[in-house]
Amino acid sequence: MDKLSDAWDQLFKMITVDLLSATILQQIGLAFLQLAAILVAIKLLLRFGDFLIERLFEEREEYEKYTKQRNKTLNFVLKSGLRYSIYFIGGTMALDVVGVPTTSILAGAGVVGLALGFGAQNLVKDIITGFFILFEKQFVVGDYVQIVEVEGIVREIGLRVTKIKNFDGDLHIIPNGSIEQVTNFSTEARRVVVNAPIDYEQSIQEAISVLEELASELKNEYQEIKEGPTVQGVQELADSSVQIRVIAMVEPMESWQIGRVMKQRIKERFDQVGITIPYQHLTVVNKD
Repeated sequence: MDKLSDAWDQLFKMITVDLLSATILQQIGLAFLQLAAILVAIKLLLRFGDFLIERLFEEREEYEKYTKQRNKTLNFVLKSGLRYSIYFIGGTMALDVVGVPTTSILAGAGVVGLALGFGAQNLVKDIITGFFILFEKQFVVGDYVQIVEVEGIVREIGLRVTKIKNFDGDLHIIPNGSIEQVTNFSTEARRVVVNAPIDYEQSIQEAISVLEELASELKNEYQEIKEGPTVQGVQELADSSVQIRVIAMVEPMESWQIGRVMKQRIKERFDQVGITIPYQHLTVVNKD
């Protein structure tokens, strides 16, 4: 009887071990299948998300420069955010499958996220402001602007910073959160104002006629001039001259060049017709 009992015990243990081994193998196999399913789901979600983002911000030839720049930036940002989110969710699910408690990890991530949020308030402010700049079309790459007492051409617009290069070649990197006021010199036609001085002995009406004739010539020669030039008349009776004002509306970014052209042409025309432009000079009288 003892031998028979021992045999049954050994048989029971073998069967139990086999069953436990089978159960463990089944659990391991199921875990591998779940991990593989999670990996496949991550790949599919990333591809599907990238496809939707690409379709949403698909570049077209009829889009203006600003729209292309904005779509490119948002495309990159949304794809990055999608990847981080899917990887975090997939990693959490994978840890749960292998038996790692995720509750404490999620709670710790929440605490860390809260601490980082308090410590990165300026960064969050920069990113939010960057979104508003992109959506509201405040300025685009290539515009001439003045921001935070920095004046120059916009070279790059990002979600965190904006880069501006001035005429000296200095590149200014400005956090978007510090941008409270923007002066954009490139959106509308700009006014060019030139005061043409003549001597008090000269005929004002003759000078105005000469300037009107010159204004007509400039209008025909320069397509950048949208309105005018218009001779408004006497602007000021200065100490040594009569100032006659001429104004014109020109394309953005062309005001400086057209202003220089107008001053040069006025001087040359006055010289041709004999109209004197007063200037400061010193007369020395030698008394013997």
